[in-house]
Formats: sequence, structure tokens, C-alpha cells
Amino acid sequence: MMRLRFSPLALVLFAGSLTVHAADQPVKGGTLIYLEQQAHTNLYPPAGGFYPNGGILNQITDKLTWQNPQTLEVEPWIAESWSSNADKTEYTFKIRPGVTFSDGTPLDANAVAKNFDTYGLGNKAQRLPVSEVINNYARSEVIDPLTVKFYFKKSSPGFLQGTATIGSGLVSLSTLARSFDQLGDARHIIGSGPFVVSGEKLGREVDLTARKDYRWGPKSSPQQGPANLDGIRVIVTPEDSVRIGALLAGQADIIRQVQAYDERQASEQHFPLYAAPTRGVNDSISFRPDNPLVSDLRVRQALLRATNAKQVVDTLFSPHYPQAKSVLAASAAGFVDLSDKLKYDLQQAKALLDAAGWTPGADGIREKAGQRLALTVYESLPQPQNKEVLQLVAQQWRQAGVALTVKAGDAGSKTLDNLDPLKTPLTVSEVGRADPDVVKSMFYPANRDALLQKGGTSDKVKNFRDDTLNALLTAISAEVDPAKRLQLTGDAQRYLLDNAYVIPIFEEPQVFAGAPWLKGVRFEAVGRPAFYGAWLEKH
Repeated sequence: MMRLRFSPLALVLFAGSLTVHAADQPVKGGTLIYLEQQAHTNLYPPAGGFYPNGGILNQITDKLTWQNPQTLEVEPWIAESWSSNADKTEYTFKIRPGVTFSDGTPLDANAVAKNFDTYGLGNKAQRLPVSEVINNYARSEVIDPLTVKFYFKKSSPGFLQGTATIGSGLVSLSTLARSFDQLGDARHIIGSGPFVVSGEKLGREVDLTARKDYRWGPKSSPQQGPANLDGIRVIVTPEDSVRIGALLAGQADIIRQVQAYDERQASEQHFPLYAAPTRGVNDSISFRPDNPLVSDLRVRQALLRATNAKQVVDTLFSPHYPQAKSVLAASAAGFVDLSDKLKYDLQQAKALLDAAGWTPGADGIREKAGQRLALTVYESLPQPQNKEVLQLVAQQWRQAGVALTVKAGDAGSKTLDNLDPLKTPLTVSEVGRADPDVVKSMFYPANRDALLQKGGTSDKVKNFRDDTLNALLTAISAEVDPAKRLQLTGDAQRYLLDNAYVIPIFEEPQVFAGAPWLKGVRFEAVGRPAFYGAWLEKH
């Protein structure tokens, strides 16, 4: 569908939610065309960390609470109020009356209890995994139709913020009765959100229709009734040039994953850019110390020193992608500036490799006991320009005498190989969440396990495990004192860098570009779009 082009407006860069000016009167109606880089994979809410999944879930599900993107304070939404005991082992929520799922069933205390029992404990029979944002969960108790209480085996200070995350979207009992595999079909997700899935062409398009009886936006939202839009059409458009071209030609209203090299095109034509921060673990390379090539701390330290993150950022990215100063982004809770531990020093890298017994071979690649220091890594498709990032890092490491082969992100062998530390000594890591628990989500064995502490699928490795790290991560998830919790988060970042388990490169935003006629789009605390209050000025 072609859209008319309208007079350009002044360019504004946004890093959070859009401020709606009093003069802007919302226009009712119209279908928003949203171009997404990748197809969603699964819409079980705890799988919402993958941005294409979260971009849909954020329109069709509500959460118990809302995390304000500006203040990061947790505010009322489906829960009108809440309380907890001093040691954060019990939380009680009062549910807003009159809320229903789109199938007409009530969103009451019983439904909330069933949601968090599933997210907190998982369901093995239906292959529904435990949510990475919920720690130490024991059980729920329905006190009355609008009051639910949660009990934890030990302190869970991150739980309140966890109720505001994309992974805690509330779904109907019929949705929770389905298996994980069935939840890849968007039509099977029944939420209470302002939009409902009305159609899907698997892997290509998802159609959302506004729910006319919706009236329970977050308490602080200026929008409380139904959405302004009639609907949203999410179209999977993998090619970067096609997405930006369609937007600038008036064929789309908003696109996700605007590459840094396309930002100028948008700004020159006065199409607003939205660079929403993800406030979590930075775009990084993580090691699998079970692989003998990187089991030596000196080798990992050498590769950390051989990585010139500034060159990566200056060569490939815009100012929206700050160079990493630690494991966490500067906007993340618990961030500490550890730039001194991330300094590029090629001579020191070479000296460390010399000390570890790796000497340059005839082709310049180092060797030891007849083995070459040759590593492989798979490109991560969700991360911006990841292939180019890894190829530039490979050039940098080559100067230190280390070979790095970058494999295609869509290779059929990727999933299995990435679970085998002998085949993949490195992995790309990044996760967004505005809470200190995000460090645990990335590195703890029972969560994303970036270091493959469980040994992965290989039976030929000694099963590397770092109990000191794991104790730190567990402590973060259970420390009730806010100051101590932030201190532990700093300790975990120092420990990860002192052991050179991870090489942080840049802070990853979610960069969107919108049409000048799109108004009122907002972003949640880690960069997923919310179209509830959005409208099309002319359509």
C-alpha cells in the first residue's frame, strides 16, 4: 500500500518514550505497517527476550506492573497495589477489577497465580521452561478473587521488577494449557492487551486488531481506553535496504533494526530515529573455558587485550552504540566503569600468548604442541552488523597471531554446535533487562549459560564450572539490601573481566525509524515498542 509523502518535520532523536505534546490530538483509525527484521520464534512470554517475539507480545499482553522507562520505578498496571515482607520471600498483589482476556475469561487472582506458577516452576509435560526473570519461586496462593500471594524458597528481590518484564506477560488459562511447540503460532496466544492476533502467515506476517473493549492501560499512561489504531501489520523484512527503502517511500510507518549506516538516510529526510536502550549485558564475546584452546586464563586475557572495541564502534556504528565500559551498559542497574580492564594493548596480548607457550607458525598463526590457535564463532543474527563486528575482531586477533573463523548465523549446524564447547569456543552474548538479575540471566548455568558451565553436549570435556562466579550470581538474585545488591553486581562484573570470561564491545540499543506522521509510539524499559497510544497523523 502506497502512502502519500508529507512535509518533513524536524529530526528528533529519542532514547526512551516519546513525549506527546498537548497540541498533538490523537487520530483514531488506520493500520500501522511495522517492518521487522526477523520472524518471531515462540510467543510463550518467557521467550519474549528475543526482540521479534517481544515486539508482538508487548502489544497483546499486559503485565502485573509497569516499569517507567525514565525513572525505572515499578508502577501499577494490572496490579493496583502490592506489598512484600522484609526479606522478600512473600509478595501480595491486589488485582485491578474488570480485566478480561480477549477470549472473555477473567484476568483475576487465579489466572495470575497460574501464570506465575508456570513461569516460576515451568511445566515439563508441556515443555514450558522456567522464566529467567523469576528466581527462588516456591508457590502461589489465591487469597480472594482479586488478591494473590507468592512465596519464595529464599529472598527474591528482583521479583517485583520481574513482573514488569516482557517475560511476565499475562496469558489466558487456555494458552498455558498448550505445549511450547504450539506457542510458535501467534493465534494461540490469548492475552489481555490492547491488540489481538487476527491473522498470521507463518514466518512472514502477523496481523493484530485493536480490542474495542480495552480500558486498562498502565495507571500512568495517558491512554486508558482502546488503542487509537485499528490494527498493526507486522511484516518480516530481512533485508536492511528494503526496510529503510519502504519506510522512506511511505510504504511503512516504523521499522526495527535500522543499521548505523542507514541512520543518515532517515535523518536527512527527517524521519525520526528512536534509539531505545536495552540496559543489560553489553554486546560481547563470551568464552567457553571447557575448550582447551581458551582454558588458559592468559589466552583469554590476550584476546581481551587484542580486541580494539573503539575501532569496532568507530568503524561500524553511530553514536547510538557507545563503546562498552563494563559487562553491563552504563544505563544498567549496578553498572561500574571498568574501562581500565578493557584497554586495547596488542603488545601485551602478544606477551601473554608467548608466556602461555603459543609461538607464531610459518603463516603467523600461533602454534603449541602441533595445534594451531584457530577459533570459530557463529554470527548472531539478532545483533546489529554482527558478522562485520566479528570479521573486524578477527582482523584484530590476526595481528596477535590468532585465527578466528566467522560462521554463518543461519547455518543448519549452528544450534547443536553452539552447545558444544569443542566446536564453538566463543559465543556472542547480549541480554536486556533493567535489573541486576540480568547478569545472572546471562551467565548462570540454569539460565542462558553463556560460558557453558554445564559442559554443553560434549562428553569429551572436563565440565568447567566456576563456583565462585555462580555464588556471586546467586547472591545478586537473593540480596535484599539494595546497596549490597548493587555492590555484588559490581563484584560480578569485575570477576567476569578479571577472569577474561567475556569481552564487552558496545552497548546495544534497539534502533527504530518511524515516519513523520507516526505519533505517540513509546518503548518499554528495555526498548520494545508499545503501540497502544500510537496514532497515524494522516493515513
